[in-house]
Amino acid sequence: MVHHITTQLDRSFAALSDATRRGVLEQLGRADASITELAENFHMTLTGMKKHVGVLEQAGLVTTEKVGRVRTCRLGRHRLEDTVMWIESYRQLWDARFEALDEVLEDLKRKEKADAPHE
Repeated sequence: MVHHITTQLDRSFAALSDATRRGVLEQLGRADASITELAENFHMTLTGMKKHVGVLEQAGLVTTEKVGRVRTCRLGRHRLEDTVMWIESYRQLWDARFEALDEVLEDLKRKEKADAPHE
């Protein structure tokens, strides 16, 4: 189970690491599109867009269906749940660390104020 989640995280982050692929996801969030339409919208070659779509497909973020000569892309079933949970766990960890740091700083300020000579 852990290995599957790690592999899925690796694929998701690899897919999301590219601005074009993030843009493709945004566009597919609005409407399904053919690879040709995506290539035109991103001013890319068909081959280049097929590679991007392949990475997104490997990550489960996009599915494609070929009908005749047209390959239509749509958002996949994988909705980044594992990725969001992973990020959230680290956000909570850092929030707790920053809260502890805030407490230390407040204690230092109180001690500094108490130790300051009174005029």
